[in-house]
Amino acid sequence: MFDQIFDSMRKATESNVQMQQEMFRRWAALWPGLPAMPGIPGLPAPAAWAEQVQAFPRKWAEAVHDLIKRQRETQQEQFNAGLKQIEQAFQLAESKDVNALRAKTLELWQTTFQLLQQAYEAQARDFQAAVNKWAELLPKPS
Repeated sequence: MFDQIFDSMRKATESNVQMQQEMFRRWAALWPGLPAMPGIPGLPAPAAWAEQVQAFPRKWAEAVHDLIKRQRETQQEQFNAGLKQIEQAFQLAESKDVNALRAKTLELWQTTFQLLQQAYEAQARDFQAAVNKWAELLPKPS
């Protein structure tokens, strides 16, 4: 009885290992410029890409650091602009004339939407810069 259980477990483990190896081969084949490892088709040769692999964590850390720094700066700008908008919103109550109130309200509304547009554009630029930086990290074909 236990022999059947152990045999089933062994077969399941072997199948799992084969599946993982095949997934790794397919993943490694997606990296351009990696030569095949002798004896194992689809796996890269260690000497050919060892330098790139060693430099990758440093480059990745630099890219993430730059992205976080840009996000922090953008958020700080948005926060400061938001505080200014809140101050201007409280100043609306000080208006004595209906026309002045209307003009200040329109100005506040337009400024708020301009700030939102700038925030979305900054996010799109940061995302595009991050994608470009990460694309540079991919190994180049040799």
